[in-house]
Amino acid sequence: MADYLIVLLPLLLGWGADLLFGDPSSLPHPIVYFGKLISFGEKRLNRGTHRRFKGAVLGIGLVLIVYFATFSLLRGCAWLHVSILTAVEAVLIFYCLAGTTLIREVREVFKAVDRSLEEGRKQVGRIVGRDTSQLSAQEIRTAALETLAENLSDGVIAPLFWYALLGVPGMMAYKMVNTLDSMVGYHSERYLEFGSIPARVDDVANYIPARLTALLMICVAGKPELWKFVWKFGPQHASPNSGYPESALAGILDCRFGGPHLYFGELFDKPYIGTNDRPLTTADMKVAVRVNRWAEVAMVGLTCLCLVLF
Repeated sequence: MADYLIVLLPLLLGWGADLLFGDPSSLPHPIVYFGKLISFGEKRLNRGTHRRFKGAVLGIGLVLIVYFATFSLLRGCAWLHVSILTAVEAVLIFYCLAGTTLIREVREVFKAVDRSLEEGRKQVGRIVGRDTSQLSAQEIRTAALETLAENLSDGVIAPLFWYALLGVPGMMAYKMVNTLDSMVGYHSERYLEFGSIPARVDDVANYIPARLTALLMICVAGKPELWKFVWKFGPQHASPNSGYPESALAGILDCRFGGPHLYFGELFDKPYIGTNDRPLTTADMKVAVRVNRWAEVAMVGLTCLCLVLF
């Protein structure tokens, strides 16, 4: 029993800290430094010829650096004492999970848009990459819930999936993959070539977690029959992965996501997910948050089971 506790303790501590605190703005966050590294490399390499190759070198190089740096750090901690190793692993797991912060942000979006349209646009702009200046109240709520579903995959299920497979170094490497995609993975003129390989790596890294996220969502919602809905609408998304958690939530709420969006001044006409274009409400947000939380609990349970068994 004691051996099992040692194995599970870093995960339980890190997850518990995320549930309690989210991402405290007062603390330094590794993802911020990931972003600075990516920005530093992108400004110097994303020019001239062979941009696809340069983007691949930057992306794959940074992922490998993060993996082996984390691996070396943990080996050093283990050499010092097991309690130090446990503490450092717990802190890194805490930094890699992003469930609580996004839920808080989505709640604030719904409160803000109820107060005024401008407040809603400003608040949702904190969590989405699209242009929010012309969004209607319905589009603001839709954008927030789409992001909530996608973040469940990117910010919770996928990190735990890679933690179960490759430990904390794999979890940290996944966060670099995901940060690369969020910064250079756009289909815009500037990033089309440079970000193509990092975006493809992100697609591969999220392939199983995105589908697992959708499965967990419809199971905790008690609606396993929605898998047909997910299988129909999930592949219609422009992303090979994002459509699955989004379609799961659209099916659970019986609503419609997707449609045209502005990104960096360019219009992207995304396919619709679902057919019921009904008004979204605060009650829908509460259902979505509840589904997210229970899916998160289910994934933590699965991860613990994998750690104990393997």
